[in-house]
Amino acid sequence: MKRRDLLKKASALAAPMVVPGAVLGKDGGTAPSNRIHMGLIGHGLIMGGHRGYHLQRKDVQVLAVCDVYEDRREKAKEEVEKRYADREGMGSYKGCDAYHEYEKIMDRDDIDAVVVGTPDHWHAPISVAAMRSGKDVYVEKPMTLTIEEGKVMREVSQRYGRILQVGSQQRSERAFRQACEIVRNGWIGKVHTIYARLGSFAPPHHPPAEPIPKGFDYDRWLGPTPWFPYNEERVKGNYGGGWRRFWEYGSRKNGDWGAHHFDIIQWALGKDDSGPVKFIPKGFEGTEYQTHLYADGTKVLRDHDTPNGHMIHFIGDEGTVSVSRGGRIDSTPKSLASKDAGPNDIHLYESRDHRGNWLDGIRTRKPTICHVGIGHRTSCICHCSGIAERLGRPIEWDPEKEVIVGDDDAARWMDRPRRAPFTQL
Repeated sequence: MKRRDLLKKASALAAPMVVPGAVLGKDGGTAPSNRIHMGLIGHGLIMGGHRGYHLQRKDVQVLAVCDVYEDRREKAKEEVEKRYADREGMGSYKGCDAYHEYEKIMDRDDIDAVVVGTPDHWHAPISVAAMRSGKDVYVEKPMTLTIEEGKVMREVSQRYGRILQVGSQQRSERAFRQACEIVRNGWIGKVHTIYARLGSFAPPHHPPAEPIPKGFDYDRWLGPTPWFPYNEERVKGNYGGGWRRFWEYGSRKNGDWGAHHFDIIQWALGKDDSGPVKFIPKGFEGTEYQTHLYADGTKVLRDHDTPNGHMIHFIGDEGTVSVSRGGRIDSTPKSLASKDAGPNDIHLYESRDHRGNWLDGIRTRKPTICHVGIGHRTSCICHCSGIAERLGRPIEWDPEKEVIVGDDDAARWMDRPRRAPFTQL
């Protein structure tokens, strides 16, 4: 070989390999080593939004999906792999596993975080398992099925240093933050009454037995809750009822919309590390509205009429503020609704993207806007309201000790028996 040809071949071998910039984290992409590797658990109605959000993030890689419905998990797997194949311009992509048991996701060291979109009775067991396996958690609201579960989740999060975000996403909406700042800055004076519109479900019932569909693990769906014969009404996701209608799997409307609106009320009153002291069910000695009371006398009434159909209405001794989704906010005096907090006023934690706030927390290790402690306090309100409703009498709550006081029967409802073999958190 001539010396000139030898030099040409050596130069060709030494030349750098050309790869797409996105693979290296350029051109707006994120290098694989810097992506948050994720598992998505529970693929009912709410997970559709979570799945779509995380699939469009270039700093996230969904590695696994899980559901007790075979068809749901397979469809979720197909969606993940198709989206990644289309995004990277590949003919096919085979990098997402589909699991029947969530424990298999916990066993994987290459998964950093999970989103839990199951019914309420599985929130705590899956979240606790995830945090103990070193994973960060986004869990849908309400955070727990019982008060004691919340205490366990808070302790586990602290012990293992995990970042947890609760899906009470109204905290990341501008109008709700603005309304809370109006209240916190005292612009409507001392707040004494608050209305929260939750709506209602049909009463819980015992539907007749039906054949269990093929490919559905009904026993695992029930998990730690009591066994009942299968009926589609008991398990289906439905914003008008479905499983949320039953006490076994949640706190009915208190755990549905209450987990959103009571959370905002806590934020507005500066009670994220505290809570009400008394819960009175509707109908008790003529009580017209379900009510809970704070130590300073502030009362919250459920489903009282609100101006212009707003979700939450704050009444102070110098004005009012009402707020709803979609950026709707009204006030008296009217000018308050457009007033911005000044440099010397109270400014609340600002997040414009609830899921993105969680991802930021994973990277920075800083608390999220609705962290585990906040989620626990809001859940306590949902559960205490439900306990008072089921017993048909008021209960008193000590927000410092986090116990129901003076009523042993009610205090037993701070936790619930768990069906074997799903007995431990």
